[in-house]
Amino acid sequence: MAPAAQLVDLDRRRPVGSLTGVSLPLPPPPAQSPVAPHCYRHPDREAGRSCTRCGKPACGDCLVQAAVGSHCLECAKAARPDVATRGQLWRSRQLNPVTTVLIALNVAVFAYVTAKEPDTLGGRGPSREQFDLGLNKQVIAATDEWYRLVTSGFLHFGVIHLAFNMLLLYQLGQMLERALGSLRFGMLYFAGLLGGSLGALIIDKNAITGGASGAVFGLMAAAAVGLHRQGVNVFSTGIGTTLILNLVLTFSLRGVSIGGHLGGATAGAICGFVMMAPKWRPFPRWATYATPAAILVGSLVASYVVVG
Repeated sequence: MAPAAQLVDLDRRRPVGSLTGVSLPLPPPPAQSPVAPHCYRHPDREAGRSCTRCGKPACGDCLVQAAVGSHCLECAKAARPDVATRGQLWRSRQLNPVTTVLIALNVAVFAYVTAKEPDTLGGRGPSREQFDLGLNKQVIAATDEWYRLVTSGFLHFGVIHLAFNMLLLYQLGQMLERALGSLRFGMLYFAGLLGGSLGALIIDKNAITGGASGAVFGLMAAAAVGLHRQGVNVFSTGIGTTLILNLVLTFSLRGVSIGGHLGGATAGAICGFVMMAPKWRPFPRWATYATPAAILVGSLVASYVVVG
């Protein structure tokens, strides 16, 4: 039997008898391997990363790249804008389809006329093709070719005439088509076009007239009236300056359709007063469609009366 001084109480790890002040250290616990986190949607998959927004571990299939870090599917869905906002963002990224189609039609008609008569490229005319598409009161009265009210709005006399109108159409289309929507913008454009045709029949009745100027003047006038109604000084913007400059040129240069410009501007101003009303004094939504439609019909009826 061992001496008393060497006996140890194994439960308390201290010696028995005279060695009561001495203790022995506990053995270290067994080492455990670290457990990797698993994906919150796929428990059988290890998660290599975590959502930078909520911190949930997720696998590569359950993470969406964000501007900063990665988001889980729930956080990515919560961060998406609502349907109305997404619609506005979608429209802001579009290339303004009506503006693009209108420019393409004007260019196509010009290319057709130029291919038939290359001399018209520099503005010489009217050629036979330009005469067939242009607007003239006596011609309509004799032939009943009422299509000229529209085709004249896509006819141009020379590349400079075309380029100037298409530049203004592109700039105004970038602003107005996004604000009004493609349908209402198209209605506004043709209201100005037919208003310009009516003005040309009244004032420029003895000339062959053509060009998108009436429709473009309608867009400019609508934009100017809309800005004024929203409390913006139009003369502090490019719209007001461009409109005044073009009106000065209308009465200063020879060969310019005064009636077409004034008729288009009048039609556009009426439409702009309703269609571009401020949000705090809006018109009913149906009125923003009815107004350009009324201008279209009224211009056709008035043109018939003037010619008849």
